[in-house]
Amino acid sequence: MKRLSVIVPCYNEEENVRDFYDELCRNEDFFREKQLGLEILYVDDGSRDQTVSEVKKLHAQDGRVRLISFSRNFGKEAAIYAGLQKCRGDFVVLMDADLQDPPSLLPEMYSYIEQGYDSVATRRVTRKGEPVIRSFFARMFYKLMNRISRTEIVDGARDYRLMTRQVVDAILAMTEYNRFTKGIFGWVGYETKWLEYENVERRKGETKWSFWKLFLYSLEGIIAFSTVPLTIASVAGVFFCVVAFVIIIVTVVRKLMFGDPTSGWPSLVCIIMMVSGVQLFCLGIVGQYLSKTYMEVKRRPIYLVREEIGGQELEG
Repeated sequence: MKRLSVIVPCYNEEENVRDFYDELCRNEDFFREKQLGLEILYVDDGSRDQTVSEVKKLHAQDGRVRLISFSRNFGKEAAIYAGLQKCRGDFVVLMDADLQDPPSLLPEMYSYIEQGYDSVATRRVTRKGEPVIRSFFARMFYKLMNRISRTEIVDGARDYRLMTRQVVDAILAMTEYNRFTKGIFGWVGYETKWLEYENVERRKGETKWSFWKLFLYSLEGIIAFSTVPLTIASVAGVFFCVVAFVIIIVTVVRKLMFGDPTSGWPSLVCIIMMVSGVQLFCLGIVGQYLSKTYMEVKRRPIYLVREEIGGQELEG
């Protein structure tokens, strides 16, 4: 019997843990029809509410439910990586606990796997319920990434994705500390089928992604999958060297022809301020890449597990 592992990263999702389980179990007939064993792996990312307790209740009720609980909050990327490492399924699907990833799509997704696709990914065609400003900047981010990076990232792509074991193993082979999963999915390649669906709002609770967190996450993606910012810094340096040389020539000519080297101080101060700002900006770009390199070479673990429950009955 083939096995399907459902990985569910959780952070303060006590209200949604059981609702997600109930919604997923609506597909029981499908799992039986396809002779798919089920493994539901909740990865608790250092929640401060009763998420862990709710998962433990589900485990007592259904042995297919497993729990991995982190020692602290390491972030969703770490939770995804941990789930991929710990799951044992022949097929693996990533889903959010807030039910924005409809479990009802699973039968259709699996049908494409049966047709020979290595991965079935989802993307939202609308952003209903999101603030207008956030939606605008999200679209701009995808456009920018696809211009400056060779790794394709589809606009509206979700982490909701069904994969074969081969794809999972390829993702796990990328052991980098600074992880940007959407980019990693695109980088590993494989034949992928995209499914589109209307945006689904959270069932309960509030999103953990503020505008500032999304902005920092977008920087992670740019730095992880593009070196264009470094090229921009280099080009800016060359450009201002040329401008400075031209200004020196103009100043010398003015002195020789008009004997007036001291005029234009206000404009000179503005130029100095502008060039200084550009220098600091370029230094900041280099600093971002250097900081990521610093974190990589320290080789710290991506996550630490405080507690792990379930899975013994899945051995073999």
